[in-house]
Amino acid sequence: MKIELPDEVRYILDKLKDRGYKGYAVGGCVRDSIMGRHPYDWDLTTDATPYEVMEIFHGCTIIPSGIKHGTVTIMLNKKHFEITTFRVEGKYSDYRRPDCVRYSQSIEEDLSRRDFTINAMAYNEYDGLIDIFGGIFDIENKLIRCVGDPLLRFGEDGLRMMRAVRFSSQLDFKIEKHTLNAISSECHLISHVSPERIKDELNRT
Repeated sequence: MKIELPDEVRYILDKLKDRGYKGYAVGGCVRDSIMGRHPYDWDLTTDATPYEVMEIFHGCTIIPSGIKHGTVTIMLNKKHFEITTFRVEGKYSDYRRPDCVRYSQSIEEDLSRRDFTINAMAYNEYDGLIDIFGGIFDIENKLIRCVGDPLLRFGEDGLRMMRAVRFSSQLDFKIEKHTLNAISSECHLISHVSPERIKDELNRT
């Protein structure tokens, strides 16, 4: 499968590759491209650390937007591109962000921490599409399915339950039964989500 990447994304991935690092478009931009939708933005992931990313792109405007969790933002042609280091996450004591993150050299490990299978795909022009959790299958069958155990995914971040409902509505997908059962049993966790995050999620609908 071939995805048409914007020139800026291709530039970023090529520059990472030239320096010996792996880089991929990841998440919603891959999902939307597969579905024939125009991605609102492009998120990237790499095995380079944030400081290595900043060194590689030192000639660009760089914003250390979430450097504590492995993310920096670079600006190209007045567009923002978030680049996040492959990572594995620890416990979520606040039901929002992991208490700690560990950088990884594995795209597969990074994809395993994501919320839904349709958002857990990565792509570059060298390796093609990486889809280890059946994202393509779920797109073809119009399903919202958690990556791994839905109880664990929702226990990490209760807002993911609202996201499942939003994606179901926006994409006209059904929520897979185990994911739906977990929403029913874990809906109380939404009480731990801040009003600001809930408002932001509602504004996305």
